[in-house]
Amino acid sequence: QVQLVESGGGSVQAGGSLRLSCAASGYINSWLCMGWFRQAPGKEREGVATIDGGYADSVKGRFIISKDNAKNTLYLQMNSLKPEDTAMYYCAAYYGSYCGHRSPSDYKYWGQGTQVTVSS
Repeated sequence: QVQLVESGGGSVQAGGSLRLSCAASGYINSWLCMGWFRQAPGKEREGVATIDGGYADSVKGRFIISKDNAKNTLYLQMNSLKPEDTAMYYCAAYYGSYCGHRSPSDYKYWGQGTQVTVSS
């Protein structure tokens, strides 16, 4: 089992920055693939970034995913935030040899989410 706890969400004005963190605990090894997803009200959950360096087109050039293996913590640096980035952000993970899956259905473990609100 893997437990994921996100933090770092909040309210910012357009153009601002936030850094989300996701602390992983439990059974952790090098086969754990992780990613960030988000879900806005009335919309489907969508992939934002995966640890293999894949990004949604809507965030390319603005968001950066990274991981501190010593701390078992995943990060999402979000710059130049836009009102359309407003959503609940989730950290997710699965065990596998390929870390490029983008669909929420491929991920087994989920955090509780952290809210990001961007005002214009």
